[in-house]
Amino acid sequence: MKSMNPFSVSSSNRKIDPSRRRGGQFKADGSVNDNDRVEIGPTELAFQEWEELGLTPPNLARMREYRLQRIVKELQKRDLAGVLLFDPLNIRYATDSTNMQVWVTHNHARACFVSASGHIILWDFHNCDHLSAHLPLVKEVRGGASFFYFETGNRTDEHAARFASEIKSILHEHAGENKRLAIDKIEIAGFSKLTQLGIEIFDGQEVMELARAVKNEDEINAMRCSIASTEIAMKAMQEATVPGVTENDIWSVLHAENIRRGGEWIECRILSSGPRTNPWFQECGPRVVQEGELLAFDTDLIGPYGICADLSRTWMIGDREPTAEQKHLYRVAYDHIQHNMNILKPGMTFREVTEAGLLLPEEYRPQRYGVMMHGVGLCDEYPSIRYPEDLECHGYDGVLEPGMALCVEAYVGRVGGKDGVKLEDQVIITETGFENLTNYPFEDSLLGD
Repeated sequence: MKSMNPFSVSSSNRKIDPSRRRGGQFKADGSVNDNDRVEIGPTELAFQEWEELGLTPPNLARMREYRLQRIVKELQKRDLAGVLLFDPLNIRYATDSTNMQVWVTHNHARACFVSASGHIILWDFHNCDHLSAHLPLVKEVRGGASFFYFETGNRTDEHAARFASEIKSILHEHAGENKRLAIDKIEIAGFSKLTQLGIEIFDGQEVMELARAVKNEDEINAMRCSIASTEIAMKAMQEATVPGVTENDIWSVLHAENIRRGGEWIECRILSSGPRTNPWFQECGPRVVQEGELLAFDTDLIGPYGICADLSRTWMIGDREPTAEQKHLYRVAYDHIQHNMNILKPGMTFREVTEAGLLLPEEYRPQRYGVMMHGVGLCDEYPSIRYPEDLECHGYDGVLEPGMALCVEAYVGRVGGKDGVKLEDQVIITETGFENLTNYPFEDSLLGD
């Protein structure tokens, strides 16, 4: 392993202001220092580690206001009356409220309306009004946004009609005759009832993805904190990577360390060892890892503040010298992400990034990763920047802006090969280029000639 400190911090990140240190009425992020508080958030362990690393947590009040104004700007640009949200990550962005995030992803029991003037109404799960009491930007908390079959059965149309009528009344109150409403995701019954009332439906996913794409200083600081906690967890995970344990044993360390620091969940379980590293996307299981094998993984981790830390590393199991093939795969992947990071600068179109990117050697192209790089924030986000081979079928254009966060990644493995290597770093686009937010080291033994 390289000798660099895996948790070193960019000099551009300010130290913690003494007035925001631990132990007072407020925590370093501005939240109330109350052991019995309702809101979830980082643990004392996380704050202590961030302070030791010289990291500045976000100012939560300022971050929430910035996010609301990003949504309002996108709504006003399109002359929309508002946006209706069911995706829990979009609700999180608009309100910073959480409630059973994974469960609500497939049971749409919560909703949020944001008007073009910035008025927020939150529909929460029953008897959950108290979960948003600390959020002054949420002006109203209601119930009754559930109209999926498990919840409402053969009365689904009835509940959807009631909700649609409520939305019509809200639009009239906050937008007059403007019935142009963006929606990110909605059950079929809800869509049908809204259109029957003459409400024009527009793409809320576009509104929210573009709003979320550009981060301010507080969101970037939150991302630094989430990545730092993830890298500490990765170090514990690497120490647990020894011959004779299972893939699941290793993966469980990442989960535990994330939760210890106030992280929230992990979206996937993509970790594999030995011959299971090729092809990619095999999820961890009961396989016992062996001396001299590669272990590769993708964190896909939702850490503190709900911020995604999407990092990939590959390392050796045990003390055996890597094979020439293992070294070659690793070097190709390493050179690939380094080149593709170093071309990044604001003003580049997505097509220009694709065209300037380093081509994978031909033997690795059939099993290339799905994207060269993708946006990241509360999860994988806009944009997706494709490889040249995928540009015509799946590519789209846009422009890199300062404040965009990207994950630059590569998978390298031959069809039918014994091993594969996955590497990924998380960066932020700056006014002049990019900054790599990732500090976890690469493997000297695999980079060696």
